[in-house]
Amino acid sequence: MGTRTTVRWGAWAASAVLIAVLGGCGSPLTGAPADTAAAAPTRSSPVAPPTSTSPTTPTTSPSTTQTTPPPTSAPATSTPPATSSPTAPATSSPTAPATTPTQPEPPTATPTQTVKPRTDLRYGDRGERVLRLQQRLSDLGYWLGKPDGHFGGLTQQAVFALQKAAGITRDGIVGPRTMAALDAGIRPASRVGGTGVEIDLDRQLLLIVRGGSVVRILNTSTGNGERYVSRGTEKTARTPTGTFRVYRMVDALEEGELGTLYRPAYYDRGFAVHGSPSVPPWPASHGCARVTNAAMDSIWANGFMTVGTTVSVYR
Repeated sequence: MGTRTTVRWGAWAASAVLIAVLGGCGSPLTGAPADTAAAAPTRSSPVAPPTSTSPTTPTTSPSTTQTTPPPTSAPATSTPPATSSPTAPATSSPTAPATTPTQPEPPTATPTQTVKPRTDLRYGDRGERVLRLQQRLSDLGYWLGKPDGHFGGLTQQAVFALQKAAGITRDGIVGPRTMAALDAGIRPASRVGGTGVEIDLDRQLLLIVRGGSVVRILNTSTGNGERYVSRGTEKTARTPTGTFRVYRMVDALEEGELGTLYRPAYYDRGFAVHGSPSVPPWPASHGCARVTNAAMDSIWANGFMTVGTTVSVYR
């Protein structure tokens, strides 16, 4: 795997920041849319009556010898004023509005589409259902740390492992098929027996075995089969099969030519089981078996891998 420089565990606090940047033996996972006015009614004004003619005043002519009685003159007949009845005001009906207002129609009820509540469980969810999921996974041996009701990265890793064991889509989402596998209690069995570590390349699972029984099941990512160049030589990223024994443990963050290895346990030349911040559900490394940093801490804390531990790698 290349030249490595060992960093003492006492320097781990200063080196841990490198984990978020480097991906171990391979490439990192790349991992709520006018009214119209009515015309004013018109009224006809009444017609004024004509002016009456005044009567004529009689004229008396004086005489010197006798007084001649004035001729009786019939007063001019005054033409009586024409009685003109005032024209009755024309009653005109108001002009109908040009546009007859219509009553607004009641709103049509738009059918609403009922959104069915999501029933699956996935990364980021919280609550009692997540807690029950975690407890069931833990009871079956799928390690996720302490159940806390939060569907975080370690719970997703455990779901990956269950889906791999059941042979279903590895998407980390607990839908009907994954829930059925959980209810059925599906878990892998040891193929080798005894006590040690088994790496199943086909299913991409790492099993901790004690006395022939699988006590812990972890998602792992091994060699992706791609070509790469190391020290000028072209090689294939593969994980060798066979039975090996751990020959070297490094309780530190170790820098190698191909990346960073967290607390590695070497079992075959430069191949090791080690922690990584990127453990996808498919092969992604240069050949090592990746597990999460938290899982590697647990392996160390429980003594699951020590110098001399048997490591069986198979397809």
